[in-house]
Amino acid sequence: MAEEKHHHHLFHHHKEEEQKPVEEVTYSETAYGTDGSGQYYQADSVGYAEQNRTDDYEKYEKEKKHHKHKEHLGEMGAAAAGAFALYEKHEAKKDPEHKHRHKIEEEVAAAVGVGAGGYAFHEHHEKKEARKEAEEAEGKKHHHLF
Repeated sequence: MAEEKHHHHLFHHHKEEEQKPVEEVTYSETAYGTDGSGQYYQADSVGYAEQNRTDDYEKYEKEKKHHKHKEHLGEMGAAAAGAFALYEKHEAKKDPEHKHRHKIEEEVAAAVGVGAGGYAFHEHHEKKEARKEAEEAEGKKHHHLF
C-alpha cells in the first residue's frame, strides 16, 4: 500500500518539463461511418451531406403524404357523421315512438362529426408543417419580411 500513489486532487498539475508537446491537428474531407451491418465505409463528406438531405426530403415527403391521407379520413368521417345525424333527425320525425332515442343518436353523431372535423383540421396543419420541413430539407429558404 505504501507503494501506491494516492491522488487527493481532481486536477493534477504537472511540471512544465513533463508536459508533452501537442501535435498539429489536421482535418480531411473524408468521412467514415458504418452501415447497418457493422461494415465500415469511407464516404466523401459532401456526398454524404447531399445523400442525407435527399433522405430528409424523402422522409418529409412521405410524412406529408401520410398526413394528407389522415386528413382525408377525417373529412370522410365528418361527412359520414353529418349524414348519419341528418338520417337520425329524419328518423326522429318519422318514428315518433322512438323519437327520444333518435334525438340522442343525432346529437352523438353531430358530436362525432365535430370531432372528425377537428381531426381533419389538425392533420391539415400537420401536413402544412411537413411540407415546410420538406422545403427546408430541399434547400428552399423562406424569407419572412413581415
